[in-house]
Amino acid sequence: MEQNQCCHHQHGHAECIRIVPIFNHLEDSQMDLIAESAKILHLKKGEMLFRADEEDDTLYIINSGKARIYRLSDSGKEQLVRILNPSDFTGEVAIFQPGSIHENYAEALQNTSICLIKRGDLQKYLVEYPQISLKILSEVTMRLKDSEKQTTQVAIENVETRIISFLAENVEKGSGDSPTIILPMSKKDLASYLGTTPETISRKFTTLEELGLIKQLPKKKIKIMDLDQLLLHTE
Repeated sequence: MEQNQCCHHQHGHAECIRIVPIFNHLEDSQMDLIAESAKILHLKKGEMLFRADEEDDTLYIINSGKARIYRLSDSGKEQLVRILNPSDFTGEVAIFQPGSIHENYAEALQNTSICLIKRGDLQKYLVEYPQISLKILSEVTMRLKDSEKQTTQVAIENVETRIISFLAENVEKGSGDSPTIILPMSKKDLASYLGTTPETISRKFTTLEELGLIKQLPKKKIKIMDLDQLLLHTE
């Protein structure tokens, strides 16, 4: 594993515990206790957090930066599973399944700091604070729904419909009929996530732009000219 283990300053540990929804409902003293067993890992862009077939015995919380989780098909093709941003976590399965191994790969997309909590420590806290288990369960259920939706979309919908659905899902509530969104990932990763190729993604974005439905702006920003019209285009 290409990892630069480092740093035991309490502040960093406590901060990553406080930003993650599975812990931030606890009292300060309880979060501080959990933070004591956390370690901080710094990865440079392109370094791997874990690989498939390695032992899965740790909860990973993104403190700063960004990482991507992907799997490889039998033919070696990458399929993006999800992007992890600050306060996102992975490795929750390990908490409930001793002896499990990673099925996916996790790679830092930029310089990233990650909090690590080992299964043994975490199980101790789950007994003391059962509400953590409920929060983890709720988060895993949401992921399962997203995963099922992604699988269904790839199987049934055409690429253009998938792209439009993805854009609509990234519109923040209350941002009006003509919102601007920031793509949460590169077009290459978006292609992998939606089960298509980067060339097709670029072509479809251009088509939607020519139809006057979106405008592509710098820094991964997309302006949706009229959200209702864009959604009607999927029917």
